[in-house]
Amino acid sequence: MKDTDEKPLVGVLMGSDSDWEAVQQTVAMLKRFGVPCETSVCSAHRTPEAAAEYAKTAASRGVEVLIAAAGGAAHLAGLLAAYTTLPVIGVPMKGGALDGLDALLSVVQMPAGTPVATVALGKAGAVNAALLAVQILALARPELRQKLAAHKATLAQKVAEGQRRIQAELEKKT
Repeated sequence: MKDTDEKPLVGVLMGSDSDWEAVQQTVAMLKRFGVPCETSVCSAHRTPEAAAEYAKTAASRGVEVLIAAAGGAAHLAGLLAAYTTLPVIGVPMKGGALDGLDALLSVVQMPAGTPVATVALGKAGAVNAALLAVQILALARPELRQKLAAHKATLAQKVAEGQRRIQAELEKKT
């Protein structure tokens, strides 16, 4: 499903619709940077042919980066990476018996020759996956580099504001 009328630059896949709560953070961050994306539910285990076909055809649709969120055995990112030369970012999802540790290990332990960039578990990873995709796209897009620089400046400003609040609170107590 395309999330915009523009040609998608990022494909955002999730192994299950239960991952949508976290993956919404990915889509929101991409939109914040003006990066068009498409989203799809596609399982490495339940619909492997569809996942492989998605990976094989993504570049021909103009997609430049894939983001794959999955929990449990979390093989979606690796399956996609096996069928494309596009960069793949894996987002391990929290949950299950090991609260996401199994997903993290599945995504991060790819064999040599089939790289998958791995970000943090859950919502933080979903946000970072979008930011990493924007950084990759920014290599050829100066306007995205400028937006990333502004984003980092905003983060630094929030830290400085936090410092001022804490110092003001401490001064009140003395």
